[in-house]
Amino acid sequence: MNAVEAECLTVHLRGRKILDCVSFNAPSNSVFTIMGPSGSGKSTLLRAINRLIDLVPYARVEGKVRIFGEDVYSSDPYVIRRSIGMVFQEPNPFPHLSIYDNVAIGARLNGIARSREELDKIVEWALRKAMLWDEVKDRLHDPPSKLSGGQKQRLCLARALAVKPKLLLLDEPTANIDPSNTRRIEESLRSLKEEVSIILVTHSPSQAARVSDYIAFLYMGRVVEWGSASKMLESPENSLTERFLKGEM
Repeated sequence: MNAVEAECLTVHLRGRKILDCVSFNAPSNSVFTIMGPSGSGKSTLLRAINRLIDLVPYARVEGKVRIFGEDVYSSDPYVIRRSIGMVFQEPNPFPHLSIYDNVAIGARLNGIARSREELDKIVEWALRKAMLWDEVKDRLHDPPSKLSGGQKQRLCLARALAVKPKLLLLDEPTANIDPSNTRRIEESLRSLKEEVSIILVTHSPSQAARVSDYIAFLYMGRVVEWGSASKMLESPENSLTERFLKGEM
């Protein structure tokens, strides 16, 4: 089964068409990367998938989005969002909560953990998956302000994982962090796909090459082409894709 299926997904914001009949299938248990230049509609596409677009004034959505076969726009948006983890471009840990509580809050609110022991296990599991456990295990009750920017982003990844999502969406998660933390996040993504389906947005062809199983190239609100990562990177069919991969855009 595909994790996500988009069928002529079109999004208008204040009368302007941001996405224009976008269609693709993202297979389960894979890293499906959406790459493209700034302003191509990548972030809007993620927000249409998890229905955060509903919160944008005057947004209008047409077409279909299915997550594991379920029609997103015929379902309760709160139920849909609970099954999806999201990591944004800017690290946004909750400043008033400890490192531990930042990770635990979703599991608490969604009733995933029934005891403190279960919660401890979830927090450790999520921090390990985000490759942060060894760095914070002795200071779990510190505020996130004591972490570096890259560590804060990995904390946000752990927070997203702790709710045990079926789908993980990442919107340029390494755009504002250093190479060392970028490498750790990319390693996390490669290992996580056995447990969660991943859609990654990036403007970096090199990052797409390092982590992707499948790639879609988005340009001016349209999917120019999509397919296996090897095919897209080695022999793209469209000249626009080839120009982007060569850094000519």
